[in-house]
Amino acid sequence: MIRGGNPVLSMARGGLLAVWVFVAAFPFVWMAMMSVRAPVDALAQPPKLFAPVTLMHFYQVWVLDGFWHQAINSAVVTVGTVTVSLTIGCLAAYALARYRGSLGFWLLIAALVFRAMPHVVLLTAYKPAFFQLGLWNRYETLIIVLVAINQPFTIWMLRSFFVNIPPELDEAALVDGCTRLQAFRRVIMPVMWPGVITAGLFSFLLAYNDYLISSQLMNGDHMTMTSALSNYMNANDDAMKLLRGIAGAVSVCLPLIFLIVFFQRQIVAGLVQGAVKG
Repeated sequence: MIRGGNPVLSMARGGLLAVWVFVAAFPFVWMAMMSVRAPVDALAQPPKLFAPVTLMHFYQVWVLDGFWHQAINSAVVTVGTVTVSLTIGCLAAYALARYRGSLGFWLLIAALVFRAMPHVVLLTAYKPAFFQLGLWNRYETLIIVLVAINQPFTIWMLRSFFVNIPPELDEAALVDGCTRLQAFRRVIMPVMWPGVITAGLFSFLLAYNDYLISSQLMNGDHMTMTSALSNYMNANDDAMKLLRGIAGAVSVCLPLIFLIVFFQRQIVAGLVQGAVKG
């Protein structure tokens, strides 16, 4: 085995990686810097790299503007969407992975077609019906719509994980006296945790980051954090309000960063596992 490599090529790869990291991280780093500076320093021309730090904008957006209400709304919607998506997705994906008929293939194709549709197309059908039924501006309404949008992708992803699990595990559990549901819960699911975490993360990202659907179906006290940020982004003539919006945007991004860092090993393991045969 050849050890080492071309030092010039290694330096070029390192340089390109450093440039990519800088370009990708710069918007968030700059936004974070602006969120902890006074307006006179944050909007100074030319920009000041070193300025006093203040948490005034975070206090204003979270306490005075009540952004914590939107945080609770986002938590309820996200947890509900992930729970329903994974429950239905695991059962459906397991059944499709073990089903050998042609019907399973066509069901997957139909799911893929629905997933490929623009979200606004589905919204035009959902919104009038929810208005007529009096289901507008409710948590369960938004959860149902987000699950409907996300479910095909969840099923496709989880099915690729279930396909990699040998059917002999199911058969051995059935021989030992387990029912099909017990075999699924006690034998298959413990092996599936990396895949479940990966699929759950993508479901989380869809529900947590959604703006179009939540902004159309929820308002007032039921708005999510991403929807509430639009109230600040149009305040170009109000520096204080704009900086409060930037502080709110930083607050929205931080949980995503901690989530990815905390589950990075499970996510990589799940993606590798699902890519073997899926």
